[in-house]
Amino acid sequence: ITVRHRGGGHKRKYRIIDFKRDKWGVPAKVIAIEYDPNRTARIALLQYADGEKRYIIAPLGLKVGDTVMSGPDAEIKVGNALPLEKIPVGTLIHNVELTPGKGGQIARAAGTAAVLLAKEGKYALVRLPSNEIRMIPLKCMATIGQVGNVEHENIVIGKAGRNRWLGWRPTVRGTAMNPVDHPHGGGEGRSHPGRHPVTPWGQPTKGYKTRRKKPSDKFIVQRRK
Repeated sequence: ITVRHRGGGHKRKYRIIDFKRDKWGVPAKVIAIEYDPNRTARIALLQYADGEKRYIIAPLGLKVGDTVMSGPDAEIKVGNALPLEKIPVGTLIHNVELTPGKGGQIARAAGTAAVLLAKEGKYALVRLPSNEIRMIPLKCMATIGQVGNVEHENIVIGKAGRNRWLGWRPTVRGTAMNPVDHPHGGGEGRSHPGRHPVTPWGQPTKGYKTRRKKPSDKFIVQRRK
C-alpha cells in the first residue's frame, strides 16, 4: 500500500489549472463555473481576448460574464491577479505564490484566503489561512478575493458510501491489528496499546512536534498557533 485508506472511488479526469496567471494584460471573460473532482473549490473557465481558454480557481463572487485580468496593471477586483507589490495592504488574497513565477501554492482550498498585512523592503507580510505570518517576496503573484464554494465545510457526508465515491477507504484502528501491522497491535481480547500512542511508523501522536527544519523557515515571522 502506498497510501493508507485510499483507493477505489469514481474515475476522475484531471483539469489543468492556471495557477501562474502569467498571461499579463489580456482581459478574459468568465464563460463557465464548473465542478472539479480534484479539489474542494470550483473552477472558472476563462476565454481570453485572443481566444485562448484556461481554468482558474473560482473566487467568491465571480460569476459568468465577468471580466478578469492579470498583471501589474490590473485593477483591484475579485479574480484579478497582481504582484503583491501592487496590492493594497489589508486585501484578502488567494492562490499566493511563494517563489516568483512558480505558481500559486497558498490558499487554494474552498473558502480560504490570506491577508496582506504589510510591506517591508523586498517582502510582504502575509497571514496564511493557518494563521502563520510569513514573509513573501513582493514580486510573487496573488489573486484578489477569497476562494469560493464557502459552503464546503458544512457538507455532511451522510454515509460511508459517499466517502468511498471520493476514494476514501475505511480507517482501521491500530489496536484492532496484529503486532506485525501496527505498534498498537496484538494482545488478548480488547487490549490497550501498552505504550504511548504512536503512528503506524512508531512516531508519537499526541503533541509531538513533527515539523522538520528547512531553509525557508527564516521567512516565517510568526508560527501557526
